[in-house]
Amino acid sequence: MDFYKLMGKLYQKLLSKKTKEKSERIILWIALVSFIIHLLIIGLIHFNIITINEPSNLLKNPIAAIYTPFSFILVYEVYLLIYYLPKSTSTYISKQYEIIALIVIRRLFKDLSDLSFSSNWFNINNDLQFTYDLLASVLLFYLIYLFHVQRTRLFRTVKSSINHSSSISKFINAKKWIASALVPILLMIAIYSFLNWSIGIFQPLESNAISFKNINNIFFEQFFNILIVADVILLLFSFFHTDEFHKVIRNSGFIISTILIRISFSVSGIINNILIVSAILFGLSILFIHNKFEKKLAEEIQESNEIEE
Repeated sequence: MDFYKLMGKLYQKLLSKKTKEKSERIILWIALVSFIIHLLIIGLIHFNIITINEPSNLLKNPIAAIYTPFSFILVYEVYLLIYYLPKSTSTYISKQYEIIALIVIRRLFKDLSDLSFSSNWFNINNDLQFTYDLLASVLLFYLIYLFHVQRTRLFRTVKSSINHSSSISKFINAKKWIASALVPILLMIAIYSFLNWSIGIFQPLESNAISFKNINNIFFEQFFNILIVADVILLLFSFFHTDEFHKVIRNSGFIISTILIRISFSVSGIINNILIVSAILFGLSILFIHNKFEKKLAEEIQESNEIEE
């Protein structure tokens, strides 16, 4: 009983609505201040007030300064993903999709600062990547919209079994424990990634610095590794809650979708965009078919009740 009380207090401390609102305000202020600081550093370098040997591209163009506050906002989006984990599986998955879409949007700001306006647009890697990201961001936005539409069309069968209610309660508790454990992990990875990111900007030639090419992957590459492990644990716990075929397939499909997103961090160019789009398209297809199952089962139960009456 003490363990349950401790986990309950920890959950309320880390993932309550009050904590979420407080975190949002803090992140917004950090994002604003970081944007101003980034702009000031770019200005100081431009006017030769400070000198940095081989400065990163993030310190050359004012447009790239948008990248910094966007990164902090993305960290908050990850917190929201954890926040919604115990509340709704489909909302939790949609947050994953929103995060990867925002990562692509953030990458556009970097791409904009690297554009080379010439007649050889389709022969320049940076310009091609900008084109891929531009098209992918629009497509992702539409796919996420479709996912939200499907998420609101969930058909739930009514089951009054006491054992079923008990299994739901246990499954929700398991999700709360996993979410509570993910918050400190999120903070540790964020701090570690931020320090490495700083080294990568100010000392780009250092062997331990993150290369500018891979800067989009920092934090999220590691976090999605942990997310896959958490998703597999949740899938195993879900078997205590239900063994319905369509729900097992849905939960398994969402894990595959998350793995595809994780793999996308390992590649670049159009393959990266294809993997991201495929991940969301796969998750959307899984949810669409799952909803068809739910609707069919609901109709069968309704017909059964009418016959009994």
